Amino acid sequence: MSVAEPRETTPVVTAKPASRWRPVWDEFRESTTAVIALCVCGVLLALALLGPWIAPQDPYDLTAISFFDSRLPPLSSTPDAFYLLGTDNQGRDMLSAMLYGLKTSLFVGVASGVLAIAIGVSLGLVAAYAGGAVDAVIMRVVDFMLGFPTILVALMMLAILGQGIDKVILALVLVQWAYFARAVRATALSERNKEYIEAARSLGLSHGRIVFRHLAPNCMPPVIVIGTMQIASAISAEATLSFLGLGLPITEPSLGLLIANGFNVMLAGLYWISVFPGLLLLTLIFAINIVGDRLREVLNPRNAR
Repeated sequence: MSVAEPRETTPVVTAKPASRWRPVWDEFRESTTAVIALCVCGVLLALALLGPWIAPQDPYDLTAISFFDSRLPPLSSTPDAFYLLGTDNQGRDMLSAMLYGLKTSLFVGVASGVLAIAIGVSLGLVAAYAGGAVDAVIMRVVDFMLGFPTILVALMMLAILGQGIDKVILALVLVQWAYFARAVRATALSERNKEYIEAARSLGLSHGRIVFRHLAPNCMPPVIVIGTMQIASAISAEATLSFLGLGLPITEPSLGLLIANGFNVMLAGLYWISVFPGLLLLTLIFAINIVGDRLREVLNPRNAR
């Protein structure tokens, strides 16, 4: 009796599932302008994070600055230091002050955006999933918040709370969360009656798990787009409030404060004190808006191929 020889088997190779966001990136990078803007955002973020280590001086350390070096033009040098972008009215190195101010502006924008997303997404999901009186109450509050200009509400809040980075973040969160709530509710209303939600209900899953584990991930594309735009809006609002003297105190770095410091002496020829921080602020907001606008085009279902 012969024994059959075992046949060689070819190993089965299982392909890894493609990343969910890979098609988004493939379409995003088709725009050269958007890719450049994204690189600019990355460079500015790196400069903000590394600012305390790469800045020539600490511009808010009184022992590190000299009033006798104030108002020096760009490319000026002294026996002790070289000022690439000049100095301001207090003798602070403009390059160092801008790096510190960039860090503060990005922190305010990102922190207020994250908190506004957390509050707005949660309320929008609850409103869409619960419906009825809960939906009506939440949306009337949203309509009330959206009925006032953003900067006006922020000015009123800071007039009550006072100056400080935590006060500015709180005021910006108050005026931003309603945008996320409205957008998420609109998306969640079209998702809550789909098969996967009905299946989750039939399995007896808790309402909280259905809302935040199954419904929320499918409502994220508009949140990403609006979040990008609102971060740029928050940075602009913080600079405006600080320029008006209602945002951050003068003891804390801010691009808005740097612009305000040189505004009164600009006509005297000391342009660099306001122009350089203004250009940095403009570049940051412009780059973020380009990235957000491209994400809006890519994540819009109507533009799907």
